[in-house]
Amino acid sequence: MPLLFCANPVKVDVIKDQRQSTKTLRHFMSEIRPFTVEVKTEDVEDLKRRLAATRWPDAETPDDWSQGAPLAYVKEVAHYWLHDYDHQRLATRLNVFDNFLTEIQGLDIHFLHIKSSNALAKPLIMTHGWPGSVVEFLKVVGPLTEPQNHGGNADDAFHLVLPSLPGYGFSGKPTTTGWGIEKIADAWAELMARLGYQQYFSQGGDWGSAVTSAIARQDAEHCLGIHLNMVFVPPDVTAKDLTDLEKSAMAGWQFYQDWDSGYSKQQATRPQTLGYGLVDSPTGQAAWIIEKFYAWTDCNGHPENAISRDEMLDDIMVYWLNATGASSARLYWQSFGGVGAATPITVPMGATIFPKEIFRTSQRFAAQVYKNIVHWSVKEKGGHFAAFEQPSVFVEEVRACFKTLR
Repeated sequence: MPLLFCANPVKVDVIKDQRQSTKTLRHFMSEIRPFTVEVKTEDVEDLKRRLAATRWPDAETPDDWSQGAPLAYVKEVAHYWLHDYDHQRLATRLNVFDNFLTEIQGLDIHFLHIKSSNALAKPLIMTHGWPGSVVEFLKVVGPLTEPQNHGGNADDAFHLVLPSLPGYGFSGKPTTTGWGIEKIADAWAELMARLGYQQYFSQGGDWGSAVTSAIARQDAEHCLGIHLNMVFVPPDVTAKDLTDLEKSAMAGWQFYQDWDSGYSKQQATRPQTLGYGLVDSPTGQAAWIIEKFYAWTDCNGHPENAISRDEMLDDIMVYWLNATGASSARLYWQSFGGVGAATPITVPMGATIFPKEIFRTSQRFAAQVYKNIVHWSVKEKGGHFAAFEQPSVFVEEVRACFKTLR
């Protein structure tokens, strides 16, 4: 099994004594444990019992989503989750790929590692955010690892590493403070070294964007380039001759502050209090996430126009099964407010801007932080969950960004 991780073993830079490099690399490999996602029968029965026993609130007063996820729709999804959803679907989808656990800085990190069959494939680590998970990336695994089987060129292939953030999914939950984006970035750099990758690319959106940017700042020696589908650089309100995109982006930032940021303030200030409800009630956890699938996707008024009901429930199952309502929210407590760090980044950077993204910016504003922009693309359709909503476009953008950096 260890040969799976590195077809051509290399000496990782964290090994100080070069004479011990091969021995240490083998030791790292032995610390990587195969992992199988399991949805236990008792967990499914408990989920069904809780769904059936949901105590419902009264309905919203307006006939829209302005007060949150509508009662009728949440009831519909809960009924489907209870009676029609395949509760083994998540495990089936994830176990198609090689899953692993490895301990980094005292915490178990879950990740998928999918090696391409192509000799010129380059390592790429992709990081999800909230309320996402590795489920977001499942539709792009094939096209990115084996492009020749999906209408692409074999030379554009990647070896994919898809980790679950600490406190998310099947990764361990931090029991002490300190697991902010900078520490996660260090952990991801250590993970890539442990897998034998001396150089690699990095991609992310939402918290994944912040982690990816931190990787570029902290591991520039090994990170050859980054791609972001959310660029957290605020528009410059003093700028002259604003473009239509910049005006729209400013309006979007203001809307977020006025109407869309309640979840983040709660998670950034009282994640523990919030967790009691989310971990106890599957309906509550589902509604907390579904509302964001509505608000942050290019869905034309209904989330299932962008992401299927089964796919949404796959993602929600990751949170429910692992009881991560509080632990995932703690990343906001730890790092929210610091994701827009202005320290310049010189690692080559590419970005794709989708119209329904929460935070958008223009290339000239982004260049205030990202000093080496090699790819910039503005799309006409799509939202926050790029790989989930627009997998083909996402694949094209990732390939285009890194093509000249290989």
